[in-house]
Amino acid sequence: MILRNLSVFAVLIGPVSLVWADDPAKPAQGEKKDPQSSFEPRSKPGAGQKFLEKFVGDWEVVKTFYPRTGKPAETKGTCKQTMIHEGRFLQSEFVFGQDDKKTTGLGVIGFEAESGKFTSFWTDSRSTRMSIRQSEDKFNGTEIVLFGRSLNPDEKDKRRSRTVTRLEDDGQKIVHRQFTGGDEGKEREVMALVMTRKAQTPK
Repeated sequence: MILRNLSVFAVLIGPVSLVWADDPAKPAQGEKKDPQSSFEPRSKPGAGQKFLEKFVGDWEVVKTFYPRTGKPAETKGTCKQTMIHEGRFLQSEFVFGQDDKKTTGLGVIGFEAESGKFTSFWTDSRSTRMSIRQSEDKFNGTEIVLFGRSLNPDEKDKRRSRTVTRLEDDGQKIVHRQFTGGDEGKEREVMALVMTRKAQTPK
């Protein structure tokens, strides 16, 4: 997804394996052994990456912020999503507005097969801060649920932020929603990001 909290997104699919059958630490036949793997083992893409591949493409984006009072604020933009590092991570490049009101954002999300969890990072042209989010539960094969994380161990988020990302309409739409903790522990939706896949131009 927020722009700063993006972290990309899901479709209802059947149960999936969280690891490849091959041993990622074992070199393939004829492949030279990587000396770095002794302290930093290699890992291959897993079920999470297969899911993220569904987000690849060019998208029209509508971002809506929901203030505590007043009408929602809507902004339109575009997004290009690609798999990078040999299919291990999804990179999302956003552009909103035009000319002097133009803002950009960059998100990267990955999946660790061993833990079954996603981790995302977000940066944008509105701030020098980075947003970090991570799953708390293992991937269920249907949606990506992330929670805000801080690198400061002494920092506690009283109003916890949560994002939920799903694929809809047979992969033609991504719906990303961000919630924050409200009064009496109730969540409040603060942002919705609806992405519609661009129609392919005939060659």
